[in-house]
Amino acid sequence: MKRFDTTLCYIFGPSGVLMLHRTKKENDLNKDKYIGVGGHLEHGESPEECVLREVKEETGVTMTSFRLRGILTFVIDDIDEISFLYTCDAYEGELRDGDACNEGELVWVDPEKIGELPIWPGDKIFFRLLKEREDVFSLKLTYIHDELTEAEVDGKKIDFVV
Repeated sequence: MKRFDTTLCYIFGPSGVLMLHRTKKENDLNKDKYIGVGGHLEHGESPEECVLREVKEETGVTMTSFRLRGILTFVIDDIDEISFLYTCDAYEGELRDGDACNEGELVWVDPEKIGELPIWPGDKIFFRLLKEREDVFSLKLTYIHDELTEAEVDGKKIDFVV
């Protein structure tokens, strides 16, 4: 089993939600999917330090207003990942050109169209929670390959439709 601690951030702006279309890395679990920006915590790094660093590295901007929205537990085959989910509503600096990120293309997406993109099935659940809740939530998503088999919110199993 592999265990990872990561951050994931969605920047909300006047053009929609900034997403990363993962197209550039080979053997990428997220290959061809749209996800937020973020990455692995480094030794001694807090989740806040990690998300600030990763957003700067991947987008070129410095977040000035962001907050923790959820703690995500992903169980995918032999991988366990704990991810700290953030949203951002203000930043400084110039956003990189869409394809300047070394992991894929940065694109602004209309929030109402996110569900139409190739995303992980569980992402639809946390986007719904981001709309419905202001508090920090815990979401556990269990997959077999790309298929979502179980979901829990705050420790309670939920029915889901993907």
